[in-house]
Amino acid sequence: RISAHTAPLTISLEGAHLYRLLTGYKMSAMEVDAGAEAMEVDQEGFDSKTFDDLLEKAKDIETKSPQDAPKAYKEIIFNKELEDPSAKGREQAIYALGDFYVKTGQGNALSELAKELRPMLAELPKAKTAKIVKVLIDALAKTPNSLYLQIDMCRDCIEWCKHEKRTFLRQRVECRLAGLYEQDQKYTPAIEILERLLLEVKKLDDKLLLVDIHLLECRTHYSVKNIAKSKAALTAAKTNANAIHCPPLTQAEIDLWSGIIAAREKDYRTSFSYFYEAFEAFHASESTAKATTAMKYMLLSKIMQNRPQETSPILSSKSGLKYASPGIDAMAAIATALTERNLKKFEQVRGQFKSQIDEDAIIAYHLDDLNETLLEQNILRILEPFSRVEIEHVAELVELPLPRTQAKLREMILDGKLNSTLDQGVGVLIVFDREQVRSTYGNALKTIKNTSEVLDTLYGMAKQIA
Repeated sequence: RISAHTAPLTISLEGAHLYRLLTGYKMSAMEVDAGAEAMEVDQEGFDSKTFDDLLEKAKDIETKSPQDAPKAYKEIIFNKELEDPSAKGREQAIYALGDFYVKTGQGNALSELAKELRPMLAELPKAKTAKIVKVLIDALAKTPNSLYLQIDMCRDCIEWCKHEKRTFLRQRVECRLAGLYEQDQKYTPAIEILERLLLEVKKLDDKLLLVDIHLLECRTHYSVKNIAKSKAALTAAKTNANAIHCPPLTQAEIDLWSGIIAAREKDYRTSFSYFYEAFEAFHASESTAKATTAMKYMLLSKIMQNRPQETSPILSSKSGLKYASPGIDAMAAIATALTERNLKKFEQVRGQFKSQIDEDAIIAYHLDDLNETLLEQNILRILEPFSRVEIEHVAELVELPLPRTQAKLREMILDGKLNSTLDQGVGVLIVFDREQVRSTYGNALKTIKNTSEVLDTLYGMAKQIA
């Protein structure tokens, strides 16, 4: 039974689940995420003015003497004489110190701070502890070149959670660790963690965490080119998201990956719709990086639909101008080259924006596919007037190196896209006329088959009458 008191009241994630299990009451609107703020009644005995004054002094020290700022903040955090039963003041000091470490790029110091805080965190409500840990990990992610520091921090935190029996915090940190492994391209340990987490979380029926796990599973399987499992994980994420009030950013992430999967299946019209929905949500929440990515994918969808002229209105719109970046410029240049049907310019643009294109595996995959399609169309158009042509001449007309041209011609012949043969002895391509196969033979076979079926039916009916 949960009742309100004037004393501190905090509903932890464990308490929420226990209440739901005992009463059978659906607490979907009140499910407490371990990374969310705990529901608290105004605390008695908390002197906010004292903490505000101390924080102001610490911030003044941060401005005037940055090297002394950590000591000033830690004096607030670890001073047990200060009246702070809900740890609100200490929590603010922790966040302020974390921001200071992020500004100064001290990732190692931030990681050490998380370890120093553990004795104090053990005494705090579990929901508040989870929030502080999440904020510190997010802060560490903002420091440059901190991927391996984040991995170590998550591992240490998981071990501490196991020792303190903080099950729900451990599950969220493990989910974060799997995401870090995916960024580091360590897909096997990431998948192992996710599979184990799924078994645990399904028993607890924590829908929001299940959505995050399935989304991460979708990304990981896509990275290892297992599209079937990636699509299955995305479907599971959608199913769980429909059962709860899904946060807008999580729903936008689902839309983004729905578009990516649709594009992989070459359904670019559908993928554009998904990318547009994701872009609108990211734009509304001012998630600049994610919104820029969604816009790049919108442009990619138009390019792959062979409608490069439709990218101009997107780029010249108010939101398009807001998210102008080298990545967007790269997609605009690709669209221009495709409009001109200029294969050489297309490859020059890819070389010019190599870092922007190759850093995104999704864009690189589709542009590779588009490049091969353009090259094949160009070669077939050039070979139309010839029955016998030197391979060097073809390479000159296509404006590509001879080895690349030879390799592509071989590939097209083997795939049945080009009815010809290569005479390597004299360096000549012999093109054969396409055989005009008359349909008479096929139609005759169909007629005989249908007649046979009719006769069999008539024979069966005659036997029944007899």
